[in-house]
Amino acid sequence: MPSGWEVSRSRASAAEHHGRPLPTGGGRQVWVHDVTRPALVLGSTQAESVVDLGVARALGIEVVRRRSGGGAVLLIPGEVAWVDVIVPAGDPLWDDDVGRSFQWLGHVWQRALVDVGIGGTRVHSGALECVTLSDSGACAAAKGGRVGSGGGWGRLICFAAVGPGELTLGERKVVGISQRRTRDAARFQCAVYRRWDPSLLAQLLRLDDDAAKALRGAAVGVGAHPNEILEAFVAHLPA
Repeated sequence: MPSGWEVSRSRASAAEHHGRPLPTGGGRQVWVHDVTRPALVLGSTQAESVVDLGVARALGIEVVRRRSGGGAVLLIPGEVAWVDVIVPAGDPLWDDDVGRSFQWLGHVWQRALVDVGIGGTRVHSGALECVTLSDSGACAAAKGGRVGSGGGWGRLICFAAVGPGELTLGERKVVGISQRRTRDAARFQCAVYRRWDPSLLAQLLRLDDDAAKALRGAAVGVGAHPNEILEAFVAHLPA
């Protein structure tokens, strides 16, 4: 492991992981999170009304809100690699430009994915934009919010849009990253799916079968076990 990083791993509910406060001092940290139960995690600005809470309760899925932005992410134990990266203010990796601040992390993920057999990814360097939904043939702007004609799930679902530092493989998203920052530190929250199957996510968000089918083309899983993915990621962190 590169020097200068404190790596910790914890097993808890998604709510407990997201409730962990940002440190007010110290150096670079990596928090590896294992979830004890399935959870649907909403972005900081999303209304709970987008969720079918009856379905969530019936299926035993926790509904949680994170303090970083972006769309909803479904976390299933053993199916997603979730890691938070903490960079203190003033660190050489810190960048006052919020959009540009993701880039170094995206390139770390790019190198890590090569180690688990996924090459040819691209680190997105522009503003938030939708990914192409191959089954629908079109994708509305990420600003579009909920489903509309031709698509438009970018604000609703994290893996239906691509933002700064996030990775795509062809036209499909493969790594999601959101950020929350204070005057003391930045917290980058990263997720990589082992397999991408949006059917349950669509059900929780009241999307119909056609939407679920279209969303299959939005993202792709990497196939590797989360432990293998996270091991590769930590190995490529800059010293």
